[in-house]
Amino acid sequence: MNRGIVTALFSIFFAQALKIPLHFIKTGKWKPMLFFQTGGMPSSHSAGVSSLTTFIALKKGLSTIDFALSFIFGLIVMYDAQGIRRQTGELTLKVNSLDELVRKAHDDEPIPFEEKPKRLKEMLGHQPVEVIGGAILGSVIGGTSFLLGKKDSQKKRFFVR
Repeated sequence: MNRGIVTALFSIFFAQALKIPLHFIKTGKWKPMLFFQTGGMPSSHSAGVSSLTTFIALKKGLSTIDFALSFIFGLIVMYDAQGIRRQTGELTLKVNSLDELVRKAHDDEPIPFEEKPKRLKEMLGHQPVEVIGGAILGSVIGGTSFLLGKKDSQKKRFFVR
């Protein structure tokens, strides 16, 4: 299997799993379903692209097209995670609040909906600190994966000779 892919996927899963205990420390509430949600600390998007970019930089070098592609696409992903997606999440908060205001204003009258509309998902993007946290986590995992891969290849050479 491609070690770069494994490294990036591991970083994404690890960042998602880390959200659960970090949320518990912050709020005192245990929410295992955070593993399946977007947003929050650390950004799994940032962790994934940073770990892959770090792995490629160490494996292939900074002057390769592989690194350049990973770096630029990683920046785009991280910018999108903290920019556009976060703004969408903030807009969703306002839409959900507006729905509650309309309902309160019409408490005496029946609401013309057949069923209550579902609340929109509010946690879509990331605060800049969450993106930076994911990038640091990913870089550490990418570097560790490279070093572990290097040790594995040295062991193989030792036993093959």
